[in-house]
Amino acid sequence: MFKSRDDSVISPAFGRAAPAALLTAQFILTKQPAPRPLPSLRKPDLAQDIGSQRWWRDLAGFAALTAIAAALWPGIAPLVAAPPVSFDANARDETRSQLIAPLALGGDSGRHMASGTAVRILRTAPRRAQLALSTKIAPGEGLDDALRRAGLNSGDASRALSLVGGALNPSQLAPGTEVDIRLGPEANGGRQLDAVRFRARFDLALAVERRGGTLALTRTGIAVSAAPLRIRGTVGPSLYRSARAAGAPASAVQAYLQVLGQQVDLEHGLLPTDTFDIVVAHRRAATGESKLGQLLYAGIDRDARPRIQLLRWGGQFYEASGVGEQRSGLVAPVPGRVTSHFGQRRHPVLGFVRMHAGLDFGAASGTPVVAVTDGRVTSAGRMGGCGIAVRIDHGNALQTRYCHMSRMAAYPGQLVRRGEVIGYVGSTGLSTGPHLHYEMYRGGRPVNPAEVSFVTRAQLAGNDLVRFRQALQVLKRITPGAALAPLANNAPSDSRAMTRREIDKVGG
Repeated sequence: MFKSRDDSVISPAFGRAAPAALLTAQFILTKQPAPRPLPSLRKPDLAQDIGSQRWWRDLAGFAALTAIAAALWPGIAPLVAAPPVSFDANARDETRSQLIAPLALGGDSGRHMASGTAVRILRTAPRRAQLALSTKIAPGEGLDDALRRAGLNSGDASRALSLVGGALNPSQLAPGTEVDIRLGPEANGGRQLDAVRFRARFDLALAVERRGGTLALTRTGIAVSAAPLRIRGTVGPSLYRSARAAGAPASAVQAYLQVLGQQVDLEHGLLPTDTFDIVVAHRRAATGESKLGQLLYAGIDRDARPRIQLLRWGGQFYEASGVGEQRSGLVAPVPGRVTSHFGQRRHPVLGFVRMHAGLDFGAASGTPVVAVTDGRVTSAGRMGGCGIAVRIDHGNALQTRYCHMSRMAAYPGQLVRRGEVIGYVGSTGLSTGPHLHYEMYRGGRPVNPAEVSFVTRAQLAGNDLVRFRQALQVLKRITPGAALAPLANNAPSDSRAMTRREIDKVGG
């Protein structure tokens, strides 16, 4: 394609003069402007150019969108599941007619019919010929109070108390003792006594019964075994759970852990393959009741050999290692990890660096705090920023102090033994939370408690040591679980034994 002299378009295909359509196409292809690009959507950022015109425009848009969203927000209204039911007097009477209540207790439910001619109205309701009930001796009262409270006439009550007094002092009956009473008809200003039965002691049951018109006492002896209960098992992943799974009561396990914790680190000082050994005082009656006493022996065996042997003797525990048994190291004042050590630190309340003259133990509020070793309490009470605190003098110019307690269990001048409770963890004074701040002083100067250890020696020798070792051997010969074997009731009785129900038993 080329142009002629008169600027006409010469095309090989169409000849000299190009059609007007070609000229129009050429104009379109050469003269049409390029299309405008679409404006990009800008994301407003209210954190930039604060106070500018664009910022105020974006803020207005944001406020408008927020208002529109709030206006279109759907309302919240409760959904009515069912229309309320009309409950009139007729519906109430119909409902009561379907109820069941004992007439003896004043029940007036059920359907009622009008009385006929055969019905005779009584002026007074007759009283039952016999009445059986069960009551308990409340704190601060005796058997006589329980009998009179049941409606017994004074004559039979005095006679019953006189008969019971021939076997024991009625005032010695423990509060909570259950008393079964069977009353007869009215006589002498109250009901006459037909029978009264109760558990006087763990090994004795008493019954006062009417025989031939007079009251008589029946003593029923109950065989009781006082053999200690021994429980052994593998420590496993948790000493507490393993002991409970082996049948040890919770109170015995807690006492065992407290005693054992004074000799070994319960968290890191035991192996899962170790064997725990617990012996507790135990009394069991032939009727099935049992009572647990105090912990007698706490031991740990490793590789079939005793590692720890602690026997209660004279009110405290001694190791079984021969003459002058010794206990090395300090007892931790509370079970828990050290959260702040001795030395310079930033005070969590005051905010500046100063000397921290002790150790902080993390523990829950109310956790018992014990004395780390024997000593005499020199002061106990509020001590400034230390809060409620107890200070103990251990002799040889050595003292300890226990701070931030919630309450004390010791008083000035008191002699305390190693492991004895002197207070409970709290957050009094300058404290940010429950913990124990434990300090130690030598000659009035603070020392690092983690660098001090005590050695105490038990004073067992001669005959005391011989008897101690004999008692230890007796306990270690007890077969685990033997105290739970069936027990025959061979105790003497002056009459046939009373039938015992589960409700009559007094648990230990």
